[in-house]
Amino acid sequence: MSHAGGIDALSKLIIEQLQEDGRRSYAEIGRAVGLSEAAVRQRVQRLTDSGAMQVVAVTDPMQLGFHRQAMIGLRVSGDTREVAAALEKISAVDYLVLTAGSFDILAEVVCESDDDLVELLNSRIRSLPGVISSETFVYLGLRKQSYDWGTR
Repeated sequence: MSHAGGIDALSKLIIEQLQEDGRRSYAEIGRAVGLSEAAVRQRVQRLTDSGAMQVVAVTDPMQLGFHRQAMIGLRVSGDTREVAAALEKISAVDYLVLTAGSFDILAEVVCESDDDLVELLNSRIRSLPGVISSETFVYLGLRKQSYDWGTR
């Protein structure tokens, strides 16, 4: 078996099965990839314990009442990790990355309304020590969101 990136071909097949349907049974996955139910269970446990994979419910923020999503680009002075640590504590932040380029940090946020976004920006994000400036990219429409990368 090939170990590309630490995950062998059988584990990638298991991940692909779960990407298609996260509720697929271990027995069904086993039949598809040629392993026993116990072997699939063991591999899934190893993948989740290592942090290589999570099995989660993906929600549509709009249907849950969060009608405003945005990506916020932040320019930061000092240690970007300290600002990121503060941003991690904000529940409206659902995606956070340190970047190289014109922004030091990108933070995706989900809010119930434009008023909530303004409040979040002014009271919680722009006021953080180390934040020099921000640029907000309000989402007008989601065209693609894919979770099947990493195995093909």
